[in-house]
Amino acid sequence: MAVVKADAYGHGLVPAARAAVQGGATWLGTAQVHEALDLRAAGLRTRILTWLYGPDAPLDALLEADVDVSVAAPWALTAVCAAARRTGRTARIHFKVDTGLGRNGLTPAQLPDLLDAALAARAEGAVEVVGVWSHFAFADEPAHPTVLAQAEVFRELVAQVESRGVTLEVRHLANSAATLTNPAVHLDLVRPGLAVYGLSPVPRLGGPEVFGLRPAMTVEVGLVTVKPVGAGHGVSYGHAYTTTSDTMLGVVPMGYADGIPRHASGASDHPGAPVQVGGRRLLVAGRVCMDQFVLDLGPGAREVEGDRVELFGTGADGGPTAEDWARAAGTISYEIVTRMAPRLPRTYLNEERA
Repeated sequence: MAVVKADAYGHGLVPAARAAVQGGATWLGTAQVHEALDLRAAGLRTRILTWLYGPDAPLDALLEADVDVSVAAPWALTAVCAAARRTGRTARIHFKVDTGLGRNGLTPAQLPDLLDAALAARAEGAVEVVGVWSHFAFADEPAHPTVLAQAEVFRELVAQVESRGVTLEVRHLANSAATLTNPAVHLDLVRPGLAVYGLSPVPRLGGPEVFGLRPAMTVEVGLVTVKPVGAGHGVSYGHAYTTTSDTMLGVVPMGYADGIPRHASGASDHPGAPVQVGGRRLLVAGRVCMDQFVLDLGPGAREVEGDRVELFGTGADGGPTAEDWARAAGTISYEIVTRMAPRLPRTYLNEERA
């Protein structure tokens, strides 16, 4: 299952989903209902599971679109059954069980009663229990004791479901980190998200290349202003950065409205996030603004307006990566790519083949 939630982690929902299916994905996963419906509207017929919705979700539309639905709470089963009766469809449901993450999902104590209710609904043709799934809390720390503990709880809950005569199509537990580091929990289906887009879900064990991955997203833009300033010149709001000599400043037309984290700002005593300009690695100088940020290009810089600035990409030739930006902003690479705003134009390589 290729997880394409959150606009495919900022890469573009439909193009990424098409590429994933072309690459061999037999399932697609979305968090929100509208994402699943958008995939169907775009003509994707692959099996889709969606899992995060409230009582007012358009469940009728989901069932009519042949989307599998996660059931993570008692009210959800009631709502799905009601939608199945209204539409005359049999809902394919996956029980989401909380094996230790402490987030969304049925507790082990809730499962027996929900299973009873689901089997009663199955008898009338309203639902079919096709899957059981859960999510790790520490998959990015493969040796953490909770990984084995959660896997064991999951196996016990699956056995409980199967003991009631349910033949499951899929049992799924592994996210990106577990997919790459823990074959024992691959089961019937794995659910990579970040790794689909070529980023390492376990940076402490190595970058994408360690896992045979290559980042899919490169973010670049042209300089819009290049100008000389003198020593002691304040840069951007609050003058957190001040030039130390005569230099050239370059303005990059991207800011926090585009998803550039304000925490990636640079100060005279604190380096900002890295970029690459003409083969040189430079740092964000001063505060990131809504629509722009500034680079100190250095004395005698030869850059001109229109020259390309690579914010992050594959890391080839020493260029910065999403992980570099994550470290600079005190966050994770997931957030860096996912926050790239819809207003940014996107170009897809080999899109005609997808």
